[in-house]
Amino acid sequence: MDPSLRTAASGMIAQQTRVDVIANNLANVNTTAFKRSRAHFEDLLYQTIQGTRVVGDLGETALPAVQVGRGVRLSATPRVDTQGSFEQTGRPLDVAIDGDGYFQVELPDGNLAYTRDGNLQLSPDGDLMSSSGYRLMPPISLPTEITQVVISRDGSVSTSDAASGDLVEIGRLELVKFPNPTGLLARGQNLLLETESSGPPLSGMPEEDGFGRLVASTLETSNVQIVQEMVDMIAAQRAYEIASKAVQTSEEMADVASNLFR
Repeated sequence: MDPSLRTAASGMIAQQTRVDVIANNLANVNTTAFKRSRAHFEDLLYQTIQGTRVVGDLGETALPAVQVGRGVRLSATPRVDTQGSFEQTGRPLDVAIDGDGYFQVELPDGNLAYTRDGNLQLSPDGDLMSSSGYRLMPPISLPTEITQVVISRDGSVSTSDAASGDLVEIGRLELVKFPNPTGLLARGQNLLLETESSGPPLSGMPEEDGFGRLVASTLETSNVQIVQEMVDMIAAQRAYEIASKAVQTSEEMADVASNLFR
């Protein structure tokens, strides 16, 4: 196969992957606390047609090597961990993280996962759970008969006393953060998993040691910017068209060359 065909085809594959990433961003524009991703690419190996040359006597003008690139490939799809905007819901169990930090939940296999989705729910036993039904860790259990729940900016969870009506603190929400949060592995269901790239989780309390504060009765929205995604999609489409034109041109040139021998 003509090298130019492989090179142009790699460009088409790269732009298709870029559109796939953009499509996922747009699909999750209303997903709570979703973080958009970007497709990063790197060039492939180069063919050195001629090495470095020296013109004139030794030690005089040196000309660079002549190299031809052989395409592109996907190198990474990092998340953009910028803060999403806040949307007030008026629901006492909705809570947003303003700043660094993740909630941690326990999966059915006993492992921990991490999320910024603060759409908390109550289990039949009164345990605080994520919107996907995973128990928040460390666990916090609310009394079965409550009339009011208050989540403070420092993570304190209080309920009204049945007898006196006064607020009584029953626990405190804990947050974790990572040395490299972009290294977390997306699992789906608004959950992220620890990896070697992310580093180990560092636990702490809201408003302490660099952790963010909690905003009650509020949810963090997606950080996807629709206009930016549409601009990126148009750019990817144009790049795809140009790469396909290179494939077509390469084939036409091959036809011209083959006709010379007919």
